[in-house]
Amino acid sequence: MFSPSGAAGPHPPDLSGVLSPSRGADRPVVRKAVMSSKSAKILLTGLPGCGKTTALMQILDALSCKKAAGFYTQEIREAGSRKGFSWTRLDGTSGILAHVDIKGRCKIGKYGVDVAGFEESVVPVLDSEQSDAELFVVDEIGKMECLSRMFVAVARRLFSSDRSILATVAQKGGALISQVKQMPGVKLFSLTRQNRDKTIAEILQILSFLKEPSAGRRPVD
Repeated sequence: MFSPSGAAGPHPPDLSGVLSPSRGADRPVVRKAVMSSKSAKILLTGLPGCGKTTALMQILDALSCKKAAGFYTQEIREAGSRKGFSWTRLDGTSGILAHVDIKGRCKIGKYGVDVAGFEESVVPVLDSEQSDAELFVVDEIGKMECLSRMFVAVARRLFSSDRSILATVAQKGGALISQVKQMPGVKLFSLTRQNRDKTIAEILQILSFLKEPSAGRRPVD
């Protein structure tokens, strides 16, 4: 049964000890931090169902980056039928992004989008001016997320910053969806089932400067 305030969708992968918690939305304290002299902006695109989110999670798991912030999305399925999409922050907090039972003017196809909830709980962790995260994870830059003007503004600012980004982006779409693919410093990968392993390996090589030893991790705060 749909619950607008509870966690939804498949149980998220256990990232404890792999990904550090991201900054919470209720702690808007700017901290000065020493950032890596290197940065990379990676975009994964491809046809629906090609495994972008799965590939992104495998990359994160392999990196063991101690200071990562962001979110990923998953399908909500009920009785074998897709009913919507959930979001999960890297600190484990989760909620509903879109669902067939959400009513209102913000809709993509048959799905009502909870823009207000997304802006309150997810968008703030992507604010590069309020976080000392070294890697920002955005899954995804799609039509549902782009219904939020706040998300669009924060994403543009993030992609204009010197921070590293690992993001998925819809294959088709205008405005921000097409703009981020053309931004300076962005490396775009088109994922298929055939090139999956090769693509993951190449991205891991590019982001290898973020890989940290297993000991001594500390959370983003």
